[in-house]
Amino acid sequence: MGDVLAGIHAAWEFESDSVLIRYERGIRTPKLFQALGERRVPLEAIEGVTLTPGRRGSVVLRLEPRPGADPLMEAAAGQLKESSDPYRLVLPAERETLAEYYADELRDRLTESGPAERHLVAAPEAPLQFKAYDGKATFDGTAVAFRWFWTGASSAKWKAGDQRFPIAELGGVEWRSPEVFEGHLRLLRRDPAVPAPAQADQDPAAVVFGLGYGPVHESLPFAAAVLAAVRDCVAVPVSSSAMASPGAAARRDPADIAERIRHLGELHQAGLVTDAEFSAKKAELLAEL
Repeated sequence: MGDVLAGIHAAWEFESDSVLIRYERGIRTPKLFQALGERRVPLEAIEGVTLTPGRRGSVVLRLEPRPGADPLMEAAAGQLKESSDPYRLVLPAERETLAEYYADELRDRLTESGPAERHLVAAPEAPLQFKAYDGKATFDGTAVAFRWFWTGASSAKWKAGDQRFPIAELGGVEWRSPEVFEGHLRLLRRDPAVPAPAQADQDPAAVVFGLGYGPVHESLPFAAAVLAAVRDCVAVPVSSSAMASPGAAARRDPADIAERIRHLGELHQAGLVTDAEFSAKKAELLAEL
């Protein structure tokens, strides 16, 4: 079609095989939209289109993505607020006729329905990072790392130490919105023999959210990117030549090591870490240089 339909917080550009959604930037625009920037949604990822009355003299045009087609929506698992739904376009009521026209045009072009066998909408690109309540989460495209904060991490996580999870070892992601009680991001292991603690604050494979920590617009795109990488890893087996040797360990940034040792020293001085634990952990960190 090649036409553009501008609404509140976003504009949709209708192309022959997709809908390009460009989100606005501004104080009133949901932060998730601003973080996403723009998204191209292939028509094969859509199974329906609806047009319904909205609030305060508006109408809402919405694309209905197929289950499993979008890693962002799969990670969200129905927890997004309506106002943060990236598939909604809010329009003034006087544009209802125009919206109905585009809705009909889209419906005529849709040919797929039901669960998608693979992700069809691109995930946010790595590298990504955000601060949770008990640690900093980073994703470089190949592995997820958790670096614990001494002010928030549980003793179980401190004893386990900072964590690094290669994508090949993961089977999925569990995201619980920070806007509800006990929000967290948990990495699900591919190996069922590795049990996960019931509480996320005790699980070294999880970071927990708090007020101002792990906001939706940072933690959800992060979760979606990790989920997409996990699915790609499952779909495309790694050749033996591309696999690292068992003894090969990723080198860490010297500045990061220095920061960790500084935090460890603070814990030692506060009496929260014994002399033996301090020496052992310091040696472990220095060995990663």
